[in-house]
Amino acid sequence: MTGPRRIRLFLDSNVLTGGIVSPWGPDKATLSLCAARVCRLVLAEVVRDEVEDNLLLHAERLPSIDADQLIEDYRRLIRLTTPELVPYPDESLVRSSRHLIRHAADVPVLLSAMASKPDWVLTHNTKHFTKMVAHRAALRIATPAAFFRALSTLLR
Repeated sequence: MTGPRRIRLFLDSNVLTGGIVSPWGPDKATLSLCAARVCRLVLAEVVRDEVEDNLLLHAERLPSIDADQLIEDYRRLIRLTTPELVPYPDESLVRSSRHLIRHAADVPVLLSAMASKPDWVLTHNTKHFTKMVAHRAALRIATPAAFFRALSTLLR
């Protein structure tokens, strides 16, 4: 017997990084849902690589013991969530899809989200991931706070 299908969340690097480095908030709550396996983390390789780069930069500014803890927290998160990995999109597809989104660095992220067909794409980058982009890509894109507001209406 299987339980209800988990909500699949594609997280942008700013949500993942924010959830790892912040002591509390919607980003951390989102990661908690994934770690508790209430929701399924959909992790694009392009996002994973950006998060790891960001965490290493952040760790450089911390005392050694805190930096080690930050990296261990990230590793533990990945173990707990057992994310659904999305491979890098083909470079030719990235070039031909440049028109889809304003910021060039977000093209592989958007293509990875489109390929994985998550229930939600969570990002703080609402200037780039606009409603028009969401409509064109057939994705539900929101900030973590907006996701929690939508989720709360379902639970009423």
